[in-house]
Amino acid sequence: MNAPAPTHRPIQQLPDQLISQIAAGEVVERPSAVVKELLENALDAGATQVTVRLEEGGVKRIAITDNGRGIPPEELPLALARHATSKIASLTDLENVNTLGFRGEALASIASVAAVKITSRTQGAAHAWEIVGSHQGTVSPSSGPFGTTIDVQDLYFNTPARRKFLKSEQTEYGHCAEVVRRIALARPDVSFSLTHNGRTIDHWNTSEAAKRSAQILGGDFAEARLQLDESAGPLRLHGYVGLPTASKARADNQYFYVNGRFVRDKLLVHAVKAAYEDVLHGDRFPSYVLALELDPAMVDVNVHPSKIEVRFRDSRAVHQFVFHAVQRALARTSATAHGDTPAPVSAAEITPSSTSLGDTPSWRRPHEQTSFGSQLASPAWTSGSGGGGGGGGSRASSTFSPSPFPPGSRWDAPAGAGVPQRTADYGALFTGAPKPSSQPLGVQEAPLPETTRPASDDDFPLGFALAQLHGIYVLAQNRKGLVLVDMHAAHERILYEQLKNALDAQAGGEQMQVQQMLIPVTFFADAIEVGTAQEEQETLKALGFDIAAVSPTTLAVRAVPTLLKNADAQTLARDVLRDVREFGGSRVLIERRNELLGTLACHTAVRANRILTLPEMNALLRQMEATERADQCNHGRPTWVQLEIAALDKLFLRGQ
Repeated sequence: MNAPAPTHRPIQQLPDQLISQIAAGEVVERPSAVVKELLENALDAGATQVTVRLEEGGVKRIAITDNGRGIPPEELPLALARHATSKIASLTDLENVNTLGFRGEALASIASVAAVKITSRTQGAAHAWEIVGSHQGTVSPSSGPFGTTIDVQDLYFNTPARRKFLKSEQTEYGHCAEVVRRIALARPDVSFSLTHNGRTIDHWNTSEAAKRSAQILGGDFAEARLQLDESAGPLRLHGYVGLPTASKARADNQYFYVNGRFVRDKLLVHAVKAAYEDVLHGDRFPSYVLALELDPAMVDVNVHPSKIEVRFRDSRAVHQFVFHAVQRALARTSATAHGDTPAPVSAAEITPSSTSLGDTPSWRRPHEQTSFGSQLASPAWTSGSGGGGGGGGSRASSTFSPSPFPPGSRWDAPAGAGVPQRTADYGALFTGAPKPSSQPLGVQEAPLPETTRPASDDDFPLGFALAQLHGIYVLAQNRKGLVLVDMHAAHERILYEQLKNALDAQAGGEQMQVQQMLIPVTFFADAIEVGTAQEEQETLKALGFDIAAVSPTTLAVRAVPTLLKNADAQTLARDVLRDVREFGGSRVLIERRNELLGTLACHTAVRANRILTLPEMNALLRQMEATERADQCNHGRPTWVQLEIAALDKLFLRGQ
């Protein structure tokens, strides 16, 4: 079907009303856009109290009252005129915008598609003044408090086609409420009140940023957030980032502000996402409230009519600053770094029939699944002389310190003792612990690293090991109560961070520590694996591997990184060759490095059913306390949780 030929018309000047309605199509997309523009004007006017009243989702009425400077009566007509503003006067002003509004289009656009009344009273004025309709309306005396009230009624009454595209009342209200929340988050120094259809929905008094974010984003965010405040030259980033273990299935709790303006910027979102890359599942989203402050000349806010997009003069510098600032904040998620344990699990969450630690169906990956009926099976031990308790054995290849406790403390062990002996009142805790088997493991397991000796009990936020549960969890006691540690996830994070540090040190000129095989490990390989090993020797060497072809169908592993020396060399070699083949040597070392190191750490970390001695368990706790991001593994799983004494008391109805 042929389209009708366009009607030829002479070029002519459009009337102001039609121009405003065209502009309104960009600025006033729905009621929430009106709320945003009016709230920004209120804040630019210096308001400290703002009231938002909505009716029928904002379609019937939007009335916003503030206690700002007000508008003099002689300027009221200009307030409704197009391209009239008090915020910029030249190109220099436009390039250094430090206000939320600046275009001078919003009120004129709103007045072209709705009935508008402005009532305003300046400080010192005897009474208020009002104007109705448009900039051609009459200014007349009125009554009202100091400040400004803008009353917008019957949105799109004169453009019914636009009104048909609006959603239900509840949907439009939800968008308006979200706009109010966004702006209230950025300005805790201003009180906000929101009513809908005559009922007060939200009210936030002036407060600190910590309290305001907790009020708006909820207690879950308040209990699982890290404070961030970093500066570098003209850049400052401050606010809160959520712990990876408190991530969500949707990206609905992510707020980023640039010079006080809420923005959706791909550059900033990517920087934050990259910082979470090795501590969060790919299908999970972090929560955060972050504010970036910089010289207005370094950012262009005149990119889109909605002013929700920005463009940075030096986007790379901004990206790197945000990325490293968030990454450093997340690196402090260890027991000793942020001074707090993870949010304690309440008695209501831990019951005899349910002990879920998160909303993910199963934290354990397939290779970790274990039959509890066969627990404690076949660890590589030789029986020692320790006698009673759960740690009487010792491994010949273990690199653990015999006693991870400070000399002279109540936890210290006599020299040569297999298990650190505590004072008599703790001795009974270990009398029923099973002795480890002497059967060897089918697959070599990497020994946990040596522990250091802290100076006092205050240096042990994760406490001291009591026992092992089902060969999977370490139970420890600290000052607050009981600590449960997923030993595989914890050891995986430790190894992962050590591997990253080793590669970083190599990039700085240090040599990668490798373990030469006394007898090379050979295995059958297909032609692609053999070809990859021959072509990517430099990449493999940079990763600490020496893998060479000894025949057209056989590869030999001659060296591996020292940190992985006790892992299955064949499995590690196949993993490395697969990633190098799939992504290429340069991408593996730059873009895919962390994913590969995570895989290697996962294969090397202690597995389920591996029985540990008490010194080994305590060494793991001490290493966790000294490792960055130790509160979660590199897949985003929690590594430990705290059960406080009060929660345990509730389980057993103590004191009730």
